[in-house]
Order: sequence, then structure tokens, then C-alpha cells
Amino acid sequence: MIGDIVETEQCQVKDPMDLFHSGEVVKICAPMVRYSKLAFRTLVRKYSCDLCYTPMIVAADFVRSAKARDSEFTTNKEKSSEALVVFSVPEVHLLRALALYICWIISFHQGSDIPLSLDCSNCLYGDRPLIVQFAAKEAQVLCDAARIVCPFADGIDLNCGCPQRWAMSEGYGACLINKPELIRDMVRHVRNQIDNPGFSVSIKIRIHEDLKRTVDLCQKAEATGVSWITVHGRSVQERHQPVHYDAIKIIKQSMSIPVVANGDIKTLKDAENVHHLTGADGIMVARGLLANPAMFAGYEETPLECIQDWVDIALEHGTPFTCFHHHLMYMMERITSKQEKKVFNALSSTSAVLDYLSDHYGV
Repeated sequence: MIGDIVETEQCQVKDPMDLFHSGEVVKICAPMVRYSKLAFRTLVRKYSCDLCYTPMIVAADFVRSAKARDSEFTTNKEKSSEALVVFSVPEVHLLRALALYICWIISFHQGSDIPLSLDCSNCLYGDRPLIVQFAAKEAQVLCDAARIVCPFADGIDLNCGCPQRWAMSEGYGACLINKPELIRDMVRHVRNQIDNPGFSVSIKIRIHEDLKRTVDLCQKAEATGVSWITVHGRSVQERHQPVHYDAIKIIKQSMSIPVVANGDIKTLKDAENVHHLTGADGIMVARGLLANPAMFAGYEETPLECIQDWVDIALEHGTPFTCFHHHLMYMMERITSKQEKKVFNALSSTSAVLDYLSDHYGV
């Protein structure tokens, strides 16, 4: 009957660990401040991206402020092309109830039987599998943040790699690679207080100048129960220097859990090469996906189809103009001339952008 609440296999989301055990290299969208939000995650999932991360969220703010929760974390549930429901997280208990209620309303108005799972986490599969990345320095705060997002995501990631001064001065990000005991405590707290055994807890790190310290850190993290480790192959001090893929290889050889390689991967060919160089189980890409959201599907540059998809998705999600425009600047970098960039980048409204794309590219 309409609105019946039943357990169903239809809504089951693939556990991220199943991806790592599939025998295929896992293709991952990196956490990117301002950019790896719901609309962009929706786009890259259309082009063979297996796993997506949210932008980094400061756990303390997220736990303390309803406004922060509402603005920093948004996901969706998709049942059909006609029914897209977008959720933010003001309060977890309210959202659970709201999700079930909205699913019932959709089924009623569409006049169709839509099975609703008693476990709300299994209904929100449009934006899944999803990892929420947190910046944290206190075990209980990280655990509280994880408990809020647990029904709507497949795991959390502790940022231990952000080299920005503000983050490190606050005790977040890359300074944590020098505090393995604190990482251990935070991971253990989450493991002990999250009931879902399939909920992953991962970390993303940079390497030390002395690689032995990084290997020791990773082995301690593995012993603590980390699901996988993402390694950006540069030290805290390095920015644009070549990535140390040899270091990632050594770390991978010292671990039993999956290792993800990150850094300077701009094409699918790059991803394949890095996999062969390092033996990594997954490849995480940031700027390469901004420039070409279709790269994991094998496109050398952003196809017009992908640009059209971005326009449709961004408008559907109500993406703010600045974000909408900036993504297009990145996507069109390789396919526009210097003069075209100058004109396009100066556009100041959604209607002007749409007119430009229609006139010049038929989008």
C-alpha cells in the first residue's frame, strides 16, 4: 500500500569497504572546501566516481551550532528523476522523522508505491557512498559530530593533512601527524560509540620528512581500527613540489588496510600510472576533477554533455551563482581561448552565463 514502511533491498547502499575489496581501483572525489558539495558530488557520480567526500567541516562548530550544521552538510535522497529531496542537518532526530515523512508525501502525490526503509540511512542513497570529513582535535567532539552524520553518511574522515596556517594554529589538520596518540584516541572514541559496524573511520595525512615516522603513524592508526588511510604524497612544507609516489608505495607495502593515493592526478591515465607506481587501492582526485568532472569516465577534457549536466544539476539544487560560475570556469579552462576566458569569467549573473553557453556552445 501507499506509504507502507517496509525493509527493502532496493535502498541498500554499498559499504565503502566493499569498494576496496572489489578488486578495482576505487575512484574518489577529494574533500574540497567550497567545491565538493552536494551538486558537484552529484555531477561526478554520473561520470564513474565511486566515492565522494564532503568539504572539511570543523567538528566543534558543527556540534555546537545548528546554523553550521544546516550550512555545512547537505545530502539527498533520490527515488526517481521527478523526485529529488535535499536535506541539511539541523538536528538529527528531526531529520530522521522528516525524511520518512517526505518520502511518504512523495509516494502519495505520485500515486506510486515507494518502499520506505525503517533505517533512514539506507534511504538516502542518491548521494552515497559518502564520507564526511572533519577537522577535530578532541575525541568526544569528533565522536559527537560522527553521531550526527552517521544516519546520512557511510563514514567519517579525520583531516590530518591540511597544511593551512589557520588550521594548524588551531590544532587541526597536518599538525596531527605529530600526535599519533591523539589520533588513536579520536578513532577509538568513534569506534566505541558508533553502533554501526559498517560505518568507516578513515584518516587523510601528509608525509613526514622522515618517512619512518609516517610508516609508524600509519601502523599505529591501523592497530587502532582505521578503515583506510589516504596519503597526500607531500610534506607539510611542500606545496607544488613533485609528489613522492615512492613514499606512498612504501606506506602501502607496510599496511594491511587499504591505502589511497592523492596528489597531482589530473587524468584517468595519471590515475592508472599512480596506481601502478604505488599499488594504492584507491585514487583520490581534487583539482583534476574540478577541471574535468568526467575524467574518471576517461574524458581528456570536460565534454559539453558534462557542462550541460552541471547546469541542470546546479539549477536544480539552487547552487549560488559564485559557486556555479567558478565550477564552470574550472571546467572550461582547457576548452576556451584566453579572450573567451576573459569574457566568460567577467559574467555576473546566472542568466548571462546561460546565454553565453547557449550562444557559444549550444548548451
